[in-house]
Parts: sequence; C-alpha cells; structure tokens
Amino acid sequence: MQNRLDSVEMPWIKRIFKSKSFSAFTSALLAIFLGLVIGFIVMLIAKPEKAVAAIQKILFYGFTDLGNVFYFATPILMTGLAVGFAFKMGLFNIGASGQYTAGMFCAMYVGFMWKLPPGIHWIVCVLAGMVGGMLWGMIPGIFKAFLNVNEVITSIMFNYIGTYLVDMLIKGNSKMYVTTTTRSAYLPRTAQLPSLGVKNSSVNISIFFAIGLAILLFIILNKTTFGYELKATGYNKHASKYAGMKGTKNIILTMMIAGGLAGLGGAFAILAPSTIAGSSQTYEPINVIAANGFNGIAVALLGNSSPLGIIFSSVFISHIQRGGSQTSILGFKPEIIDVVISIIIYFSAFSLIMKAALGSLFRKRAKATMEVISEATVDIPDVTDSNQDVEDKEV
Repeated sequence: MQNRLDSVEMPWIKRIFKSKSFSAFTSALLAIFLGLVIGFIVMLIAKPEKAVAAIQKILFYGFTDLGNVFYFATPILMTGLAVGFAFKMGLFNIGASGQYTAGMFCAMYVGFMWKLPPGIHWIVCVLAGMVGGMLWGMIPGIFKAFLNVNEVITSIMFNYIGTYLVDMLIKGNSKMYVTTTTRSAYLPRTAQLPSLGVKNSSVNISIFFAIGLAILLFIILNKTTFGYELKATGYNKHASKYAGMKGTKNIILTMMIAGGLAGLGGAFAILAPSTIAGSSQTYEPINVIAANGFNGIAVALLGNSSPLGIIFSSVFISHIQRGGSQTSILGFKPEIIDVVISIIIYFSAFSLIMKAALGSLFRKRAKATMEVISEATVDIPDVTDSNQDVEDKEV
C-alpha cells in the first residue's frame, strides 16, 4: 500500500513548490499585488471618483506605448544588473547612480569631442560609457578590498562626487553645454544609437544589448567557475579564501563589472535618438543624483537579484511608470506611481517572510491533497495479492 501511495505523490509538484525560483516569483507577485492594492486605496482617499480610471491607466496604458516602455526599461535594467550582480557577491552597490552618471559623461565626451566614422562612433561611445562606469565602481571596490571600508558609505559619497563633478565638467565645456537652454547640446548623428523605428518612441538597439548582457550574466554566475567563485566569496569570504579563492581580487572585479553595467546604462540613456528629427537626448546639470541608479535598486530587489528576474522587473517598473505618468490627466500627482513602486519594493524587502508564508500555504494544500488521494486508494483491491492467493490455492 505504501508503495502505491509513493507512486501517486507526483514528486515534480514538490520540486516546483520547493524551488527557489518559484518562491521568488510568487513573493514578487504578492509584493506587486499588495503594492497595487495599497496604491489604489491611496488614490481612493485622494480622488475617489477617479481612482478606478487611474489604476486602469497604471495597469494598461503601457500596452499602448510599448516602444517607450522598453526605452525607459533599458537604463534601469542595466543599473538593476549592476546592483543585483554586486548582491550576489555580498556587496551592496548603492553607488549605481554615480557609476551611471560617470558612464553617461564619458559617452557624451567621446560623442562630442572625437571625430570617428559613422559606423563605429556610437560603438566607441558605448564602450567609453562602460569604461567610465568601471573606473567609478572600482574605487569603492579598492577601499573595500584593501581597507575594509564599507562599500555603502563610499558608494553613496561617490554618487555625490560623480554628480557634481560631471555637472561641473559639462558646464565648463562650451562644445557640450548650451548656456541659453541650460542643457547639453544635441549629440552628433554618428554618436546616436540606431533607432528601431517605433513611432513616437526613442527605443533603440540598446534594449537587445541589455537583454543579451543579462542572459550572459546569468550564464556566468550559474555555469562558470568564475561565477561560482564570486558567489562563494559573497557567501563566506573567509571560507572561500581558505579554499584558495582570491577574495580581494574578486571584490574589485565585482565592483568594476557592476560599475561597467551601470555605466552602460548611462550611455544607453544619453545616446538614444530623440523623437524630434535631428535632435538627441540631452542632459541638464542641476546637481541632482540620477534617479535611474536608485530605480535599479528597486528593480534588483523585485527581481530577487537574478539577471533573468531583473529583465522582467525592469520592464514591469517601466510599464507602470508609463501608466503613472498619465494619471496627471485625471488630476493626480505624477508622484503617485512612486508611492506604488515604493510600496511594492517595501513588500519585496520582506521577501523571505513572504516565501516562508507561501511555502507553508502550498505545503498544507499539498498535504491535504495527498490525504484525499490516500483515502481514495485505501479501498482499491490489491490485484497482485489476489492473483497470488489464487495461484496458492491452485497449487
């Protein structure tokens, strides 16, 4: 009887319920649901007669503007990868904003100051953005590796240093800065990323680069020795050092790679073509830290620091941001979407508690199902035993 019950238990269901990917996915869905519900309650309190229309805008408007959804998702996808990759190493890279800004400036500098052929100019600009981010991320890494200075403190400080330094350098360059508009000038056409041709959208080929890098990062972290060493160092620096892994080098490498990813996000954002013919994206030096860096933290948390999860979380955040920008038509402040996102991330921070609660719920459901199956199989006659009795009587 026990053998027959074991064969009915469907172990593949247990494997799915117990997998980390399933628990992370369900906890993210729960966080999103709770965030939207509480956001809707806030809108009900503010303008009850228009709350339903506003939540519909948030949920569905992005489907009518997919080009801009993917355009705005690209930079936060890159900064999300920068934060999530460092998380895997046990480092909290809160300096993605500074790395993003440094990469953006280096891409702009090459775009304005270097004369290169049209086919390779934008490629060199992108590479310059990556190098700028790597160098800016390397500095907190060095402090952490050699002096054991907390990377949170140094990376926060380098957010401010990077912002003020870039603003000063842009304002001091007459070729890059237009005083009458208090913004940067339009980038040359050769420095702009090739557009995908979506009407009323700046989406370009960088979205494919960003998704490709996320997939590559997933492979490196899960299928290579280098990725294993990075994660092992993050789990236990002393044990990995005892095992022969170079913890100091890995810390610096991790911060450099994270900085390079954020720098690419800055390059992708500023090199994007504008929807206005003959123009490009511009930068306004107003001494404000880039929001895309902090949005990357939200994307990484919602995606459970998994490169593949970050792809979907960045698209989702961009999707509800597009819808949230339309709620102003209904009389709501645009910041209402920031409230929704903040609540979602707040619940994502309690992902471990959510995972435990959901796991307990599913285990109870599975146990109840198995009890029903076991009761149904109790009365099934054992054909094997009956045949054996007949054979014994014949003998």
